[in-house]
Formats: sequence, C-alpha cells, structure tokens
Amino acid sequence: MFKKILIANRGEIACRVMKTARRMGIATVAVYSDADAGAPHVRMADEAVNIGPPAAADSYLVIDKILAAIRETGAEAVHPGYGFLSENAGFAQALEAAGVAFIGPGVRAIEAMGDKITSKKLADEAGVSTVPGHMGLIDDAEEAVKIATQIGYPVMIKASAGGGGKGMRIAWNDDEAREGFALSRNEARSSFGDERIFIEKFVQRPRHIEIQVLGDKHGNTIYLGERECSIQRRNQKVIEEAPSPFLDEATRKAMGEQSVALAKAVDYASAGTVEFIVDPERNFYFLEMNTRLQVEHPVTELITGVDLVEQMIRVAYGEHLALRQDDVTLNGWAIESRLYAEDPYRNFLPSIGRLTRYRPPAESASTSAVVRNDTGVEEGGEISMYYDPMIAKLCTWAPTRAAAIDGMQDALDGFELEGIGHNIPFLQAVMNHDRFRSGDISTAFIEEEYPEGFEGASLGAAEVERAVALVTVAHLISETRNAQISGALSNRPREIGTKWVAMINDVVAGPSSHGISALVVDGAAEVSLEGGERWRVETDWTPGQTLMRAVIDGEATVMKLAPAADGWRVRWRGADMLIAVRSPRAAELAALMPIKLPPDMSKYLLCPMPGLVVAVNVAVGDEVQEGQALATVEAMKMENVLRAERKAVVAAVRAGAGDSLAVDDVIIEFA
Repeated sequence: MFKKILIANRGEIACRVMKTARRMGIATVAVYSDADAGAPHVRMADEAVNIGPPAAADSYLVIDKILAAIRETGAEAVHPGYGFLSENAGFAQALEAAGVAFIGPGVRAIEAMGDKITSKKLADEAGVSTVPGHMGLIDDAEEAVKIATQIGYPVMIKASAGGGGKGMRIAWNDDEAREGFALSRNEARSSFGDERIFIEKFVQRPRHIEIQVLGDKHGNTIYLGERECSIQRRNQKVIEEAPSPFLDEATRKAMGEQSVALAKAVDYASAGTVEFIVDPERNFYFLEMNTRLQVEHPVTELITGVDLVEQMIRVAYGEHLALRQDDVTLNGWAIESRLYAEDPYRNFLPSIGRLTRYRPPAESASTSAVVRNDTGVEEGGEISMYYDPMIAKLCTWAPTRAAAIDGMQDALDGFELEGIGHNIPFLQAVMNHDRFRSGDISTAFIEEEYPEGFEGASLGAAEVERAVALVTVAHLISETRNAQISGALSNRPREIGTKWVAMINDVVAGPSSHGISALVVDGAAEVSLEGGERWRVETDWTPGQTLMRAVIDGEATVMKLAPAADGWRVRWRGADMLIAVRSPRAAELAALMPIKLPPDMSKYLLCPMPGLVVAVNVAVGDEVQEGQALATVEAMKMENVLRAERKAVVAAVRAGAGDSLAVDDVIIEFA
C-alpha cells in the first residue's frame, strides 16, 4: 500500500480524504495557498506545502506547483478531491510521466467523459439513454438561437467542460438563448479555461438522479445504488439523499446496468458517478459522467457501508475490488445538506466574511441514527471570495426516510453559524416542507415553492405555541437569576401571572400575541397558553447559552435563542422571530409603538453580494426599461446579471468594470 499521498485540494474534501488515509496508516501531504495558511486541512496533514497566491488559477490549478510539492515530499500518489484538477487529463498525464499514481480513473476515461459532447456520443454507443440535443460546438449567439429553435424551447445551454452548475443556463426564448450563450461561455472560460458550448433539450419537471459506480483495473465494475439530487438552485445541488424516494427496483437496476456499461466502455477504474435526469414517468436520460468523487458521496457511504475514498486508494494501488454486485445492499436512508456561505434572503447570493461562531452538532453513530459533518472550516476562520462557498456537508442516517429527515431537522436546529450569510434557515424550511417530506420533488422545487425568493419559514400554530412556551421558560429563568443577583428572591416558586402576554414578531407571518402563565414546580416549568395548550418544559438552559436544549412534553428539541433589545430572538425550524414576554399594560403600550420603516433605496442599484464588477451596460442619461440588464457582477466565478426593476433614467454611475464591491455598495443611481 502507498506510504504517503498528497491531496491536491483544500477544505472539507481534503480533510475527508485525510481521515481515511489516517485510518489506513497512510501519511498525508496538504497543499495550500496563502489564503489557506491557517486552514484545518493544513494542520491535519502530516506535511504541508505552500503553492502560491490565493487565486486558484495561481495555486491549486497550477500543475507544476503540485508536481513540485510531490517532489519535495516524496508522495507516491495524489488524490485530487473534486473540483480544481480532479478531472484534468493533463494533470493525470503529468503524474503518470512523473511515476506518481493518480487516485482516480485513467486518462482516457477523463478525456472521454470530461467532454460532455464526446461523453454523450459514447453513452449513445454504449446503449445508454441520452437527451435529444445538438452535440456539435456552437460558434456564436446567433447560431445558438438557430439550434435552440430547431430543438424546441426550453433548452439547456451548457459548457462542454462544465460542472458544479457553472456554465449552464436555461433558455425559454431567443433573447434568453443569446444572453445564456454569452454568460455560459464567459463562466466556462473563467472556471475551466474552455469556452466550448453545446445545447440540449431541457426536460421539464425532471428529477436529478445519479448512480455511483466503482471499478478496478482488472475489469470489475459495480454500481452502489443511486442518489437523488433534485433540490437545486441555479443548477447547483443543495440537498441530496440516498436512495431516491422515486425509483422502483426495476428502474434502479436499469440505470445501474447502463452506468456500468458506460464505465466499462471507457475502462473506468475508480469511483465515479453517472448522472441522469428522470421524467415523471421514470424515463431516464444520460446527463454526464463525473470522473471523480462527488460532493454528495457520504450518503452512499452511509447506506452501503462502503468507504469510497478507501476504495479509490486501493484501486489506484492496483488491488481487485473486494465487492461484487450481489454484495451491495442498501440499508436505511441518508440525507445530506450542503451548508453554503450564501444569503437565501438575497436569492442565494454568495457571502464572505469571518466565522465569528461555528459550532456544528456533535457527530454520532448508533444502530438507529447517525450524524456526520464533513467540514474544512473552524470558528474564527474566513470564508474567502476565491473559493467555493460551501462550509460543510451535514449528513444524517436513519432506518427510514422520515426519521432521517427528522434527524436532519434536529441537527440543523443545533448548528450554530454566525458572522456570514448562510443557508441554514432555507435547509430547515425544506426539511419541514410537506412536499419534500412526501418525496414529491423535482429540480424545479425551489422555483416552484419559492417563486418570489426565500423570505423565511412560517411555523404552524402548534410550533409557534411550542416556541412561545420555550421562550417563556427562558424568560422565567432569566428573571429568576436577575432576582437572585439583587437578593430579592424568596424561596417560593416564581410565577408569571396569567395576564402576562407573549408578543411575537415573525419575519414571515407578522405579529401575534398569546396570553401566558408559567409555574416552576419540581425543577420543571409548566406553561399555559390562554385558549391553547399546556406545556411541561424541562431544561438546564442558563442565560448566556446560545442554544436552548429542552424536553417539551417528553420530546427533545433544541432552539437558537438570544436576548434582543426588545425580547428574545428565536431561530427555529427555519423561522426567525422576536418574542417578548410583557405585562398586559406593557404589551398594550408596545402595540401602539410606530413601526420604523427602512430607508427608500429604490433609486439605487445596489450590489447584492461581495464581488467584482464585470461590466456596466448603461451610461448617465440612459433611459432603462424594466428587466433590462444594467450590470454584471462576478462572485465565486459565477456571473450575476443585475436588471432594472422598473423604467428609470440613469442619473449617475458609481462603479465600473474591475471594481471590487461590498454588499449594498451603490453601482447606479437613478433620477
């Protein structure tokens, strides 16, 4: 077996590979840019080598620098993780020439499957069902329009060398085809150094389902079930699960066998993924093959018990697969939530900054439940504009899908993340969504369920009452401590009288109130809501703790809780509420207070996220129309077109191409 391997990546995937290597007794080498000098993956490795400036194009993507690190450390093999050089045939060739093993497939497989046009042709020849489309390269926007018209709208415009949702646009008409072609080509050039574009039919209301394959260098190839990856925004996966709640055994077998046939056609030897789109009638079509470890691989590991990283290492060393197809069994259900540094309230735009608080739930494993958190960040670390915005991959396993979802909801409730915008509230809202829980999902789930964007989750009446009960107990505990500090507390139980009022300001549902009373007896609190339920709450929460762990009527729960200027800020199950416990008179007066309105910013085009201005399309004096493209801002290699919300005249242009902007910096001012 290899004695030392180098991980040509960063963040959580570098840490993930190191965990398996350490268990196998293999020494590890990390590479890092200047921006990652203090990163967890650097400290976790046995050795670490600096490879240059923060920008990936100057460090992680420079093959010569990786080769130099290999020579310096004597690494015998390289695991590329995903992204960066993981599907770069030139990198695999360079390693082969240097006598270093590539922990991934052979060059032929990477070249064939890395080019989406070639891969579709090979898939068709291997008997794999493919999506109708134009497999030739497209030279310009007008040719793109012509081809899209021939195929029939809607169409998907895609980068031939693309991946991770980059270089992809859906077009529903000629104008969108022109614009989508330009944006996809720009993103493809920026992300992959390859601007080739092709077009295929966009299948409406599809599911995104992929098959995990595993092959060795001796002709043995198997598939390890499927993963459902349909919860996506901007073609980027957000939530994955295994198995799929939609497939039947016959469809699973057919997809698996076709995936194996494609893998064999290119002599595939490693872990890889064949992706499909599946229509509502379970017809499936080949999308692409990823010749690397997938971000969502943990859910497959959780339901099969197979460590895919270990298998990749063993295959690269030349070992035979120890598994046969009949050995593969799918046990229970696994869910993965990708925690991103992005603001779901701003259309999921990237967010950067320092993690002032990062406290993930504790990892655990038993025969009835598993919590796993693959991460590469830590409290005090910085989320940089140079790299992918993913912070962690939170996974749960349970014997049933419902139990796995419940476990994920609890884990998200207890995940503390502060200092940047993040998508935990959105993930919680999805876990609580009836449609998701029923399994009735497609890649259009987010746009269908949140057509105006995500504004937060709204709790049901019973959940609101539970939140009120928990806050009432927190208020009671806090008041009791305050009384002890003043020396005014007697030894009798503290009460909040029946005429007290809990006033709720819900970001989504708006204001409401409940009459409440509470009494502490035998170490627990009994909370009564006027005209509602009576709750018994047990907790060891003390003021200052940011998580309130409690048992309410026998059911364990955890809620983020923080004192605010006018009550308590509660974040629970995706909802963000302010709850204040007041006397009836104080509640009456509070209801009369005027609501402070935000300033009118309608005369400004503001930068919605930290990023680089790529272009400004208007000048002073121009009259713009609703929907017109005004500027393009790039963040984390994704180009975002900013459009006019109404007809207006440009009064001033405050930023230009090449400017780096922060959130809410002014780009254009209107008259």
